[in-house]
Parts: sequence; structure tokens; C-alpha cells
Amino acid sequence: MFLSFGIKDAIDIVLVALLLYYVYRIMQRTRAIYVFNGIVLFILLWLIVSQALEMKLLGSIMTQLINVGVIGLIVLFQEEIRRFLYDLGANQRTRRMLRKFGLAHEPEPRERQTMMPIVLACNNMARSRTGALIVVERGDRLADYIITGDVIDAAINQQLIENIFFKNAPLHDGAMIISGKRIVAAGCILPVSHDLDIPKEFGLRHRAALGISEKSDAIAIAVSEETGRITVAREGRFNVRISAEELESILTGT
Repeated sequence: MFLSFGIKDAIDIVLVALLLYYVYRIMQRTRAIYVFNGIVLFILLWLIVSQALEMKLLGSIMTQLINVGVIGLIVLFQEEIRRFLYDLGANQRTRRMLRKFGLAHEPEPRERQTMMPIVLACNNMARSRTGALIVVERGDRLADYIITGDVIDAAINQQLIENIFFKNAPLHDGAMIISGKRIVAAGCILPVSHDLDIPKEFGLRHRAALGISEKSDAIAIAVSEETGRITVAREGRFNVRISAEELESILTGT
């Protein structure tokens, strides 16, 4: 057996190990990690029973459970599978390849003069401790989330942004979505992240910011009502306690 072991077998083992490690890293962010660990232990037990100990009856029962369980796993881990496929598709090299074939949208360029009203509004809201959640659309279209709010369709304006997020304003609890050079909608409902590593001081607003960054390539800006700090979520990660200059740099891509 060892004499027939070649380069293809080595590559096969390395790829499987990398795949399992990548899946484990994705599962680690959620409570599904405990289920994943249980599945791994069950598979190891099945291999010992069926291969090492050669218990035919118990081995066949466990084999049937594994065959039927595949469908259950797809249902159980649908969110993690979606996350895995998104990470695969959101990879920069993958996106560049897809753009060559016209299968992915090119992110629209973000000019400094277009983004500055957002930066200034966030800076003012941070000083006055006005809570806000702003999502800047990039390559991935956010139509499914835009329809959950009220259509604004207005030019990006500092005063308009601050008025929408004023504490007593009817749309201040939802998210504002910006596409291109327009404020498309406000009061939008975003998916909430279930990442267990989110700091405890972050509330629903920050979880929604991280959630939309996990499901798209959008940039989400959250201004804390309690601390006045500005946090940016992108690619499923937080940039915390950023300054106005750093926010400008992130939005303009400089």
C-alpha cells in the first residue's frame, strides 16, 4: 500500500486536511462547532467499528445513519454552507476571474467628494452620541435589503443623514443603504450575525453591521449610541474605534 503512495495521494490528503480546517474555522464562529465536533467523533467511531474491529452489524447500522444523515446535515448547516460558498466566491482572486467572464459586478469607484458627507455625518453623530447604521453598497447588490426599508433616493447629504438618524426620527432604528452617489433607502432590516466572538459591549446595531458584511462585500458603518465610537464592518470583520480619517480612507479605498 505504501509503495503505491504517490504525489497525487499526498495532494489528496493535503486538500482534504485544508478543507476540514477551513470548515472548522467557519464553524468555530458559531454554536455549530459543537455539532461539528460530535460529527467528527461519530465518523472516527464508525471507522474504528467498521474497519479496525470489523463489526459488521454495528458497522452497517452506523453506515446507514451516515447515509441518511447527509440530508440532515445539509439542513442543519445551511447557514455555514452558505457562508463557505460566500467566502469562496468573495475571494479576491475568484472575483477577478469571474469579472473576466462578466459573472461578477465591478465595485463602483468611490470618490472622496461623494464619501465625505458620510464621514462628516458619522463624525458629528459620534460626538453627539447618536446611534447610526450606514451600509455602503459595493459589488454585491443589496436589493433584497433595500425593499425592507423606505425608499429615499436622494443625493448623499450630511444633514439628511444626520436628520434620518436623529433620535426621534421614524427611520433612525433601521439601516441606511447607500448605492453609488445616492441614499437609496433608510429603515432597512439587515441580517444579524451570530458570531460568538462579537464583543459583549456591541449591541444589535453592530451585529447587523457584521451580518451584512458576512453576506456581501458591502461596508457597514455603526456609530454607537452609548460610547460614540465609530466601528466599520467589512468582510465579516470589525474595525473598531476608528477616526474620521481612517473612515475616509476605508470608504475611498485609499
